[in-house]
Amino acid sequence: MIRPAIRRSVVLAAMVLPALLLAGCDRNPLVVRRSSCPAVAVAAYAGDTTLFRQAATGAAADAANLDAVAAITNVRDECTETAEQFVSRISYDVVVRRTDAAQARQFVLPVFAAVVQAGNIVNAKQLTQVTVNFAAGQERAVAQGTTTAAVSRTAAAVPQAILDKINRKRRPGELDAATDPMADPEVKAALRAASFEVLLGFQLDDRALAYNIAK
Repeated sequence: MIRPAIRRSVVLAAMVLPALLLAGCDRNPLVVRRSSCPAVAVAAYAGDTTLFRQAATGAAADAANLDAVAAITNVRDECTETAEQFVSRISYDVVVRRTDAAQARQFVLPVFAAVVQAGNIVNAKQLTQVTVNFAAGQERAVAQGTTTAAVSRTAAAVPQAILDKINRKRRPGELDAATDPMADPEVKAALRAASFEVLLGFQLDDRALAYNIAK
């Protein structure tokens, strides 16, 4: 079974709809629907990189030494469910603009794909290289990158006891009839633990990362 994973900015994957019972209803129509496929997003501060001339000699990172600017964009993904995993096949574009277009040139840029659980636990990380080629006189070029990420079905599953707690019928007059089950710390922790996302970004050194954060 193939279905697209949810695309969005860097936020927790697989958000769940609130499951509050409307007063007077005989059954709860708001049953939780969640995707176990990881959301795919570009990591904050790593979606672009600025290259400077003579970086190895410690030249100033300013406009006078600007060599090229690259950005990750147009991220697409397709999630396939197998018996044991959710496998995301991800493609994206790397767009590069250079300041000196006189000669033909090639840029080789390292890009990572990290599988993140619960918003802050890196389960796996892959590093690939995207090659962008320029012809003489060409100022802008685009290359496509691809990667694959997998998430265990077991790890992405919410325990049945938690689902039962969320979807339990709540009748008018009961003490917890108007209580949002999503506010329960146990429910929140279980949903967070079963939430995954894949973050893409350029593999930056400390100097490049600091530049991105400061700009």
